Amino acid sequence: MVANALVYHPALAHWLRFVATTVGRDKLLRTLQYFSRFYAWYLYRTNRPQSAIDPYNAVKKQFSTTRKIMRIGKFAEHLKAASVALDNKSPVDPALRYLAVGRQLGYAGYLSLDAVTVVDAIGYRKLESVKKLQEYAYRSWGAGLLCSAIAGIYTLYTLHEKEKTIDRKEGEGVVEAKKIEKERAAARIQLISDLFDLTIPATAVGVANFDDGIVGLAGTVSSLIGTWSQWRKTA
Repeated sequence: MVANALVYHPALAHWLRFVATTVGRDKLLRTLQYFSRFYAWYLYRTNRPQSAIDPYNAVKKQFSTTRKIMRIGKFAEHLKAASVALDNKSPVDPALRYLAVGRQLGYAGYLSLDAVTVVDAIGYRKLESVKKLQEYAYRSWGAGLLCSAIAGIYTLYTLHEKEKTIDRKEGEGVVEAKKIEKERAAARIQLISDLFDLTIPATAVGVANFDDGIVGLAGTVSSLIGTWSQWRKTA
């Protein structure tokens, strides 16, 4: 009876749906990767022995390589998304439309260049230009994140302006206000995730000088946001 209750429990069914998605598995691995990066830094800063730090450095490195392999070919998904956003004929704000295109192209460029470095990461063939390729990949990712962050700020501004025109005393106004609040919450969460993620490519290309503690913690937070979002989608 207890075994049957566990096997057929809705929470287990939800978990299985979540881990069945590539995105779900990637977000879990990403969370562990960046937390390991943060925790390795923390152990180093608290003068722990290298033997205590090495396991977390290994997790960080191995999960990073695993995620690289899982992302091979994913650039096509973002190229398609960029094309769809560009061809979108619905009444979308032109600024948001082109920012969406820029975001998707940035991600596509990042994933394309990152995929090339897989042969070096797995030790199959060493590439002399791997550092340069990785730098260009991070620049592309940073450009995509910047487009996404600007879109988020612009969305929050337009929602704020739109809210001023609503009459909350009317039924339609109340419904519209609830819709705006829902859109605002989604935009805020995405903006927070983008800003945390920006610390990673900014540090990698030398635009900023965040240490592994900040980058690891920022990556962990954005990964948890992504995990939560994917968990809701598979509910």
